[in-house]
Amino acid sequence: MAIPDFQTLMRPLLEAHADGQEHLNRDLVAGLADRFGLSEQEKREMLPSGRARLFDNRVGWAKTHISQAGLLVSPRRAVSMITDRGREALRTHPDRIDLRILNEYEEYREYRGRRKSAEEEEETGIENEQPADEQTPEEILENAYSAVRRQVEAQLLAQLKNAPPEFMERVVVDLVVRMGYGGSLKDAGEALGRSGDEGIDGLIKEDPLGLDIIYLQAKRWEGTVGRPEIQKFAGALQGQRARKGIFITTSSFSADALEYALRIETKIILIDGPRLARLMFDHGVGVATVSNYEVRRIDSDYFAD
Repeated sequence: MAIPDFQTLMRPLLEAHADGQEHLNRDLVAGLADRFGLSEQEKREMLPSGRARLFDNRVGWAKTHISQAGLLVSPRRAVSMITDRGREALRTHPDRIDLRILNEYEEYREYRGRRKSAEEEEETGIENEQPADEQTPEEILENAYSAVRRQVEAQLLAQLKNAPPEFMERVVVDLVVRMGYGGSLKDAGEALGRSGDEGIDGLIKEDPLGLDIIYLQAKRWEGTVGRPEIQKFAGALQGQRARKGIFITTSSFSADALEYALRIETKIILIDGPRLARLMFDHGVGVATVSNYEVRRIDSDYFAD
């Protein structure tokens, strides 16, 4: 099943405390995952940043909200227990506890404050995959970042397809050097386009010392790159007694081409347009930083006894 949003988790989380005992965070997460029948893959699913598990994050924010409403207390770090108000909430709201219910409590209204209007969110030009009230703060921020990233990557790919062919070579040079290959820009620039062998556009050093060589094919392509093109490249590599190659295109590869590259002994990495745009974004090629946001959280150790 789909991973429940943090509001759906609120009442089940409160129910898990109904025995009046103290409960550890890790036990609550495990128990709720079992209750909702999550698969191992769903339990391990990460936020877009890869820094936290999605389900753990949603349980954490469900706990934060109901605690701010006075339904739970934390006698010590990573431990929680129900309050009298929490027991009353379970009795009076047998089906669901969500933000609307929590807003009945003055303490919670003070905590949450006034939310931005829907019109302000629309002005950002970013569409979220689910309504804001169903997302944790981290999800809102990371989904917004992901939307901006997808837009920039699409623009990068469009620019590559419209640029002159020689510009593609410059991009490849910049990228492989930023990724740690090719030694210096001067070395890589001299190598690319120098070989002149059929099926090979250039070569780069695998490391700054040049202990091994990687051969390149970098082309703008109108349609899908098929198996014959990869076979041609593989043959050119064999003619150079080369063991490694990278085939880069602004389009895509056919299923036969991908399968062939996996089966042959020569190591050939296939980089299609979307992957090329992602690598450019990750390594700062053709993009500029507009803003940096530093996200902070409470340091529980600071407040622990």
